[in-house]
Amino acid sequence: MTLLASDPDVDQPDGVDPIRVFEEMTRKLQELAPVGTAGGLNDEQALRFAGAVEKLGRLVDAHRVAVVSDISHRSRPELLEKKLSTRKGCRNEVELLERVTLVSGATVRRRLRLGKNFRRGMTLTGEPIPAAFPAIGAAVAAGALGLDGADAIITVLTPALPRVHPDELGLAEAALVAAATGTSGEDSGEDSGVPVSADLSRVQAGLWLAHLNPDGAEPREEQAMQNRGLRFGREQGGLIPVTGMLMPETAAAAKRVIDAYMSPRTAPVAFIDEELAARGEDRDPGDTRTPDQKRHDIFAVIVATAAKAADTPTIAGDAPTVLVSVRQEDLAANRGVGHIDGVETPISMDAVRQMICAGGLQKVVLKKNGKIVELGTKERTFNRAQRRAIMLRDGGCIIPGCDIPAAWTEIHHVWPDRDGGPTHTSNGVCLCWFHHRTIETSGWEIRMIDGSPQIKAPPWIDRTSRWRPATKSPTRLLDQLEQTHNRD
Repeated sequence: MTLLASDPDVDQPDGVDPIRVFEEMTRKLQELAPVGTAGGLNDEQALRFAGAVEKLGRLVDAHRVAVVSDISHRSRPELLEKKLSTRKGCRNEVELLERVTLVSGATVRRRLRLGKNFRRGMTLTGEPIPAAFPAIGAAVAAGALGLDGADAIITVLTPALPRVHPDELGLAEAALVAAATGTSGEDSGEDSGVPVSADLSRVQAGLWLAHLNPDGAEPREEQAMQNRGLRFGREQGGLIPVTGMLMPETAAAAKRVIDAYMSPRTAPVAFIDEELAARGEDRDPGDTRTPDQKRHDIFAVIVATAAKAADTPTIAGDAPTVLVSVRQEDLAANRGVGHIDGVETPISMDAVRQMICAGGLQKVVLKKNGKIVELGTKERTFNRAQRRAIMLRDGGCIIPGCDIPAAWTEIHHVWPDRDGGPTHTSNGVCLCWFHHRTIETSGWEIRMIDGSPQIKAPPWIDRTSRWRPATKSPTRLLDQLEQTHNRD
């Protein structure tokens, strides 16, 4: 069985200077195949070149793991002041290796963790301890298995070490290595199929774990039920950190909803021109959000939609409502900040106005001592009947290229309510949370013509500056299609 060179029983060939070998190989590689070589190859050669480079990388990675494992062994705690890390003036082997290799501490620790699983150990009495995953170590040393694949298998199988017989675990390890390397087994070396990816190796390892330890799922789930949670932290740089641990089924449901609006087939940023043309829509090149930012915005509308659902529990007899306080003079002058109930971080006047536009405004007059002397009724908010009518008319967020459905949108006052715009179906349009939040700065313009919305793109998107009807409603799109056909 092949072992990593960091194993104490592996000897170096006589007369070979490994340092000089690597230095010469590096020089030759730079001379004969400089970076960018693939650009001069044809398609098939480029693919073969990619595979050859990756195999070389796997061999280099194996040496990386081996050498950090060896340096860790030279820096083990029982050596006290004779530890290599101490003699070099470092706190531990991680700091020493960071200085020598110039990689991050996380990378060093990952290599150390992998190396410990490949290296044979020794008890306090001097008895040898077999490596935890020798077959994986051998495949890594041979350059047949990359660190990603090895890490995926080890991470999943490690919890089974104290509960599964070593022989059974060895069978699982051998089968997973064979699948990951595309060989029928460790000894035969015969090709038995296409090697699987690291992600698929992780899935297969999970299946093996369930097979080897069928009773393990229930205790893990009981522990998960105890550890589940969601926490909102204190404000940091204008943002509220969210941390927690979700049960698998909860995370899966949330991911499916979010993925539905981010997948290459449904997310507007991924539509090709032909698809958009077939839908009668224009691409929105102004949407420069990152995937994480899009997930945030989708999460925002999920929460807002849940708050408006009929079966959502009420608070004090009303639907869950975010309360924002702002001084009347600041609101009138469009300056200052607002304050959300239960959140320490103040919000900008732009955010305040968006929330007023979507959720309405209730005037409360206080005396200087805090006594409430006037309590107005909730105003400037679209009622349910108006919302349903506007949603039916617009069919979703009216910004071209946005696929957020009508039920997830907010109703925006086209003529701002602060300027006297009425809360009427002829003055409201559907906008998603993101486009509602940025409508004042994005360059998109909206107007109402005879109660029907029209939209004009920013000049850098559409130099014609044409106003176009804005709707996602199937019935209205059919009307427009028939009108165009009749004109032709």
